[in-house]
Amino acid sequence: MISIFAEENQLLLTYQPDRFNDARWLDEKLRQDGEVTLRRTFTFTGADLLTQSASSEERDDSERIFLLGLLEDGYYKINGDVLGLKHDLLLDRGMTLVPSTFIAQRDISVFRRIDELIDEPIVVGGDNESAIPLADFEQLLKTFPTSTELTHYARARIVRVLKDYFGTISDAEGQLNQYLKRKKKLPAASRESIVSNFELQKFEYVHAELESMLKQVDAYSEKDWQAKILGLLLFVFPKYVAVLENVHIKDFYTNASKTTDRYIDLMLVDANGNIDIIEVKKPFPNAMVSRSTYRDSHTPKKELAGSVMQAEKYLFHLSKWGHAGEKEIYNKRKSELPTWIELKITNPKAMILLGRDNDFVGQQRFDFEIIRRKYANMLDIMTYDDLLRRVGNIIEMMRRQNSARIVTPNRRGA
Repeated sequence: MISIFAEENQLLLTYQPDRFNDARWLDEKLRQDGEVTLRRTFTFTGADLLTQSASSEERDDSERIFLLGLLEDGYYKINGDVLGLKHDLLLDRGMTLVPSTFIAQRDISVFRRIDELIDEPIVVGGDNESAIPLADFEQLLKTFPTSTELTHYARARIVRVLKDYFGTISDAEGQLNQYLKRKKKLPAASRESIVSNFELQKFEYVHAELESMLKQVDAYSEKDWQAKILGLLLFVFPKYVAVLENVHIKDFYTNASKTTDRYIDLMLVDANGNIDIIEVKKPFPNAMVSRSTYRDSHTPKKELAGSVMQAEKYLFHLSKWGHAGEKEIYNKRKSELPTWIELKITNPKAMILLGRDNDFVGQQRFDFEIIRRKYANMLDIMTYDDLLRRVGNIIEMMRRQNSARIVTPNRRGA
């Protein structure tokens, strides 16, 4: 087992063998390979070892102590090579450092996973401007999946691959099939009643499928997630008749000397040919507004601010391109459009779907609403919980309307 503790200006890691082994394997590993890795996370060389065995010939099953980091300017600085990082790691000296700070379930290196996603030093806590606040880091540790969750994620990914070949269906898809079977058994009724029942079943399916997806986000790649969510959104927003992917547009303003090519991931076209754009991001916790406050306000996180800025730029470039843009996009993508449609760039708007708001606390929800309303004239910023609530409200309204239709004829016949 390993433990971590501070001593004066040093951060130390202790390795203690279990009762069935001794520590000599570690000495031999260092002698042969020049380094040893513990828990798939910490890699030490002989220079890091502070305690040595007295003799290779005599039995020595005592602990081994390694130098993990040194205290500098209020942070424990850990060499990037020890953790396999691109940069040295800085941890606030006030943090409670235990193995689980560094290692998640199944010996997953926490900081290596973070390092894979960024290209700058990782700083946790303290006064550094680029530091991850301690509260956010603790929340991040909680989001690392448990061993059971990892098993479920692995199974979910396998199911998604096999589904195309073996016809395996999710609970939500099975539920839709049950809805359709019940639809065939509907008693003779007015066309209006049949249509309203089908519409209700459609939204119930969307709600069930969305809830199912949100329980297994990691089972989807980014592209698969976007495709599945778009399919559901077209149910919820039926005015759109086409989705265009990776649409080439022109930017005349970033570089005054030449035109820059830009690409919009997803473009929506409504029944009248009007163009809108949509950004669909996989939902991650704590991705919307900061947990800490700046001048008593929760500020937008990078994912939210970046998505808004990107959408604004796309809308700007589309509007400036005007009629020439309409013709060029149409000529390139007309095979994906209804034959009768003409594209129009007329005050385009953007929809941004990202993040969750079910973990908002205190004033976060209020501050997020202010941010959202600021852009309401051109952007519809929506969390996945927003989408669930919208669909849920539609379902509730339709159920009431259907109940009223059933009750009204009975009253007339009374």
